Amino acid sequence: QVQLVESGGGLVQAGGSLRLSCAASGLSISTYSMGWFRQAPGKEREFVAAIERNTYNKYYGGFTISRDNGRNTVYLQMDSLKPEDTAVYYCGASGTNWSSRTTEYDYWGQGTQVTVSS
Repeated sequence: QVQLVESGGGLVQAGGSLRLSCAASGLSISTYSMGWFRQAPGKEREFVAAIERNTYNKYYGGFTISRDNGRNTVYLQMDSLKPEDTAVYYCGASGTNWSSRTTEYDYWGQGTQVTVSS
């Protein structure tokens, strides 16, 4: 059974940093493209970052994605956070090379809340 478990969210002041983790079981993250998405209240889930399977090619906006194959864990380093970054952050696993579309992801975690205060 595949499980993705996010952690590391919380309340932080604007300008602060957080590192999110996504621990996977039941699959090897080295053979899946892994992505981070976020969803704010009343909005659609949006792409944040992805790291391609079998490579370390990354696709992201302002945050940094990385993975540790030995720990089967993916990370999202978020610096210079702004109130508009407030959302629930989700980790996903995709069998494609990589994608910014939620429909390309096969598995999802339950999410971790990130709240940035002004």
